[in-house]
Amino acid sequence: MTPLPEIKVYPKRPPLEARPLERRVGLIILATDHTSEPDFRRMVASDKIGVYVARIPYANPTTPENLRKMQPALTAGAALILPDEPLDALCYSCTSASVVIGDAEIEAAIQAAKPGVPVVTPPMAGVRGLRALGANRISILTPYTVETSRPMAAYFAEQGFDIASFTCLGFEDDREMARIAPAALVDLAREATDTSADALFVSCTALRGALAVTGMEKAIGRPVVTSNQATAWNCLRLCGDDTAHPESGRLMTLPLGQ
Repeated sequence: MTPLPEIKVYPKRPPLEARPLERRVGLIILATDHTSEPDFRRMVASDKIGVYVARIPYANPTTPENLRKMQPALTAGAALILPDEPLDALCYSCTSASVVIGDAEIEAAIQAAKPGVPVVTPPMAGVRGLRALGANRISILTPYTVETSRPMAAYFAEQGFDIASFTCLGFEDDREMARIAPAALVDLAREATDTSADALFVSCTALRGALAVTGMEKAIGRPVVTSNQATAWNCLRLCGDDTAHPESGRLMTLPLGQ
């Protein structure tokens, strides 16, 4: 055996930058999620913005009861993302659970581990996006059952939107929701959008809706906001990135606003 070389310690430490990347976005996703990571990798991550992911336990079917069970895991999930280091934004990537648990409760659970971090949820980002687009009367499309869709309708009504129509697809398993082809979503958007609606909101982080936004907007002739598109937009703007990305829909060309 060849003798091992002497290992020397370099006498001076190289200078350290403040951060490996300028901005940090945390992402808490379901254990079963196929879609949020690819969407954030494509729409948010860059040589200046890092996306750091934690998965938390979740079991189908997608019912209000099962969605609510994720709440206790949110603090632990947030704590696992770059422990003891600040984030510029932290997104909990589940639209239906955010509605059932409540934005304020989610924010409190996450900030228990990451004090002061700006928290983003898909319905919260959806509301901000629809308002940025000037939409008041909306149509909503979800992949959920009627039982899981009802809290969604109530959420947007409570935020002051006039709901012209609400269509759900009756799916109970988020893994199957992720298998709906983007092209099929374009056809579904056309069928689900009321002629009087200012915009369409497509709910669910499992859906590959962000890939179909421009096709849906062309099909219905009005803006489309999807869960992952809205959270990506919200997180980018919180990171100070105001770059327009029209390839991801009209929303991605707008500032965050108030």
